[in-house]
Amino acid sequence: MRLIIYLLSIVLIIGCSNTTSTPETIATDTMTTQQQLQALADRAVSDLELIRLDSLHIPRTIESDGTLKGTKSKSWTSGFYPGILWQLYGYSKNEKLKSAAMQWSAFVEKEKLDGGTHDLGFKIYCPYGNAYRITNDDKYKDVFLSASRTLITRYNPDVGAIRSWDHHEHLWKYPVIIDNMMNLEMLFEATKLTGDSTFYHIADQHAETTLKNHFRSDDSSYHVVDYNPVTGEVVKKNTHQGLNHESAWSRGQAWGLYGYTVAYRYTGKKKYLEQAEKIASFIFSHPNMPDDLIPYWDYDVQGSEEPRDVSAATVTASALYELSKYGSENSDQYVTWADKILSSLNTDKYKTEDAPFFLKHSVGSIPGEFEMDAPIIYADYYYVEALLRKSKL
Repeated sequence: MRLIIYLLSIVLIIGCSNTTSTPETIATDTMTTQQQLQALADRAVSDLELIRLDSLHIPRTIESDGTLKGTKSKSWTSGFYPGILWQLYGYSKNEKLKSAAMQWSAFVEKEKLDGGTHDLGFKIYCPYGNAYRITNDDKYKDVFLSASRTLITRYNPDVGAIRSWDHHEHLWKYPVIIDNMMNLEMLFEATKLTGDSTFYHIADQHAETTLKNHFRSDDSSYHVVDYNPVTGEVVKKNTHQGLNHESAWSRGQAWGLYGYTVAYRYTGKKKYLEQAEKIASFIFSHPNMPDDLIPYWDYDVQGSEEPRDVSAATVTASALYELSKYGSENSDQYVTWADKILSSLNTDKYKTEDAPFFLKHSVGSIPGEFEMDAPIIYADYYYVEALLRKSKL
């Protein structure tokens, strides 16, 4: 009977624009996680025919008029699309995905030498970390090791953290953002592969400094902490993408949850595990969390008409699946929450057929007035990662 239901649920979606995919779309309520992943892989293969290979137009989002918005390799989002292709190749072993992943990854390789950004983990480790894990080819490892050497040049031992932004100097002298926790995985892995403890020390110290200064008493996180680069003292605590300076920007909370889960994986420090658990507790006990567990763009906004942020949900779900592995008494609850998030995302409310995206209703920046309700490529990256992690539980 399940097979009959599954077969009957297959429908053809006929697109009307050059950025709308036309492969079979399968009702996910009757599908296993493995079937969902295979459906996404098949969809990604079909979408390759709709996305022109262009180093200056790496998929990022969909414009309000329905056209694809791409970006140059310098953007912090440039590594996510090739990263998705590598993840889906690793699952499906479809050679078309591997070929495309190699081509799109090649466009961002030069960013391994960009010392003007903290986002090298996003840009380089998402594609090249996955490529190395899947193929065990040293040429991919060499790329993210080079990026790791570049990233640590932004570390200031007096602050004990890696500088995030070089822009907005009129606002901050040495800004460190919660997002930066996501770039530490590459450094931890660099020490694991090379034996050079420098990368580990810097990543660990950054996590320590962030733990000390970024979190409020309720375990919510500030977005930006500005430091005196000479004394290391905290100058001020702000947000750049949330509702206000004291609000809990949703994706920022997800970055923290994910980052401290990873930090515990590599260091074994109990305080990092405890911080990840505290962040999870804050998120899922918040009175403004919707029933479907897809948060509004900031946990402190009021009103059901406020935009949701699917990207915050996918990062959170992926982190929860890993967190559930570490022996907490709440492990079953973490899986339940993550499963609920994925179940919600696997509905027409959140799915999109706009190639090459899988999900809609993400938020880039409400204060910045861009991507305020749109498909965004990093939401899809962590969505695929969450499904892969679920499939291995």
